[in-house]
Amino acid sequence: MENTKTVDALNNLLQITNDRLEGFKNVDTKMISSYPKLRDEYDHGVIQSNRMRIELSSLIQEKGGDPNDTATVAGGLHRTWIDVKNSLSFDKGEATLENVLFGEGAAIKAFENALDSGDLCLESSKVVQDQLHELKASYRKFESLEENKD
Repeated sequence: MENTKTVDALNNLLQITNDRLEGFKNVDTKMISSYPKLRDEYDHGVIQSNRMRIELSSLIQEKGGDPNDTATVAGGLHRTWIDVKNSLSFDKGEATLENVLFGEGAAIKAFENALDSGDLCLESSKVVQDQLHELKASYRKFESLEENKD
């Protein structure tokens, strides 16, 4: 039963990580090329998300589960909203940074909730805690870019 709770919690985080990766993939590459500082963080976010997916999938399999390698419906709806919002925005760089911060904040909250739930085994908690630390660092970097976008 403990493995089931751990697998479920990890699969939820895997889906959140897939949402994060899809969000980074959906960022307009023309806009990114206009903001060189954003380009480095965008690339880092994609690499980081892929690594996080691999780590979470491995933990799920070690616990006897099957990784749910899909994104969430809520994440899909959010990406659609972002597309609409960006199409109406005059400052695509600012809109993109706001959307990235929103997504990073949602991921942070999901990882914190998983840690607080008590559903994770010790090994999984360590990996999730490390990933949460990375998400918070990413959030701070994007926040800094937004504050210094001029």
